Amino acid sequence: MRRRVISICLPYLAAEHHLRLDGQTGLSDPYAVIEHSKGTQRLAGVNAQASAKGLSAGMGLTDARAICPDLRTAMLRPQRLQGFVCALARWAERFSPLTGLDEADALVIDATGCAHLFGGEEAMLAAIISELAGLGLTARAAIADAKGAAWALAQFSVGGIAPEGRLRSAIADLPVAALRIDAETVERLGQVGLTTIEPLTRMPRGALARRFGIECMRRLDQALGAEPEPISPNRSAPRFSVRMTLAEPVGLVSDVMAGLERLLERLCQKLELHQHGARTLRLTVRRVDGADQCAEISLARPGRDPMRLRDLFERKVSEIQSGFGIDALRLEAVVTEVLKPAQMTQAHRATAEQKLTDLISLIGNRVGFENVTRAVPAESHIPERAFLTAPAAYSASADWSAQGHAHPRIRPISMMAPQPVNVLTEALFASQRPPASFQVLGSSYQLSSASGAERLAPEWWWDDPDWRSGPRDYWQVETREGPRFWLFHTPAAQRPGWFLHGTFS
Repeated sequence: MRRRVISICLPYLAAEHHLRLDGQTGLSDPYAVIEHSKGTQRLAGVNAQASAKGLSAGMGLTDARAICPDLRTAMLRPQRLQGFVCALARWAERFSPLTGLDEADALVIDATGCAHLFGGEEAMLAAIISELAGLGLTARAAIADAKGAAWALAQFSVGGIAPEGRLRSAIADLPVAALRIDAETVERLGQVGLTTIEPLTRMPRGALARRFGIECMRRLDQALGAEPEPISPNRSAPRFSVRMTLAEPVGLVSDVMAGLERLLERLCQKLELHQHGARTLRLTVRRVDGADQCAEISLARPGRDPMRLRDLFERKVSEIQSGFGIDALRLEAVVTEVLKPAQMTQAHRATAEQKLTDLISLIGNRVGFENVTRAVPAESHIPERAFLTAPAAYSASADWSAQGHAHPRIRPISMMAPQPVNVLTEALFASQRPPASFQVLGSSYQLSSASGAERLAPEWWWDDPDWRSGPRDYWQVETREGPRFWLFHTPAAQRPGWFLHGTFS
């Protein structure tokens, strides 16, 4: 079966879309939409009446009004226009499952094997143009064996049907600009008398490529069907939402939760189908008086387990004011992330992680996820910089024992700014060993045992005032009174001394 492609040109799309928004479809006056460009106002699109007056997109507004004083204008709404174009691509799927956007003002449809469903190619093109006219849009459509040829016929002629296997003759009389090449190449081709496609096809390919570039030859091959050109479907992201209309209004929390359970089952099946997990869900209930009430939850990790989601919603649903009754429910996954199926061999590990995730989700929905934090390791050997505080919902748990050390370094359970230690009795045999007795934080202690030393040097790329005394020798000190301290000595300082940096449990 020979491939057949339809290209649909919408020459006045921007202006006609704005007329649809304003309810002025069928306006007979010259009309244009304008945008700010390079410090001035320019036409972004015109309707057929303005085009007949000689106006076109890109023209300055002042020049356009000089040519057409009765021109009616409005500001362009680019986001609304982009959404409308995507909606048109979805609309075109009624003619073929493979549709996409070709250019800013063109749609493309792979019609291979579809024409007989509409009574033939001619009837299919007529149906497309007729339905677009019903939407208030002017359209030209063409069908050919190649995407490039169909685009050329739709943009630079009245459209129509190119017979199968006769692409060369169908586009021979069209200008070279129909090959979708840049304006500079079109001008250079015109300087040597190549203004239409037909003489271009008879030129030696090597000389043509050397003089006008490989891109010119590639576009010519695509228009003649010698080089395949795929159609990229304009698939919009799936919307994860479900709804339920109730036969009778309800007002009890148990009734709303029963409806929510059904919605969660359907929503989670859809999430699983697309291998997504929800991070934020919103339940909207419609009251009989027309007012809406919302309950929103968030998750520490993407999930799609209906029972876990139900438990998080229970408290939120109890706060909903049902008024005279609720007659409709709508559940939407507002924020989703990719969630691949879990391996069965890691079920025990997944259970432990899921319990922690459930706890973070439960607390985060009450106090805010930014207030539930965890310590994560950082690339630094300085104790104060060896960790960062991050929201638990947006950071992964880390194995502190696997931070590049065969044996993890022991650190105190609490740390403080270095506190000076008053030495009461020096060590017996070494001046740089912890003192036999000392006073710190207003209390006196006797040394029982000590282990060390662990030398830590300041990081030269940080100018930390607390570390300007140079390297430190850290010791784990146990006292006869019971407390265990983390002391350090500054041997390289001008006035060496002992300091307390932390306490152990």
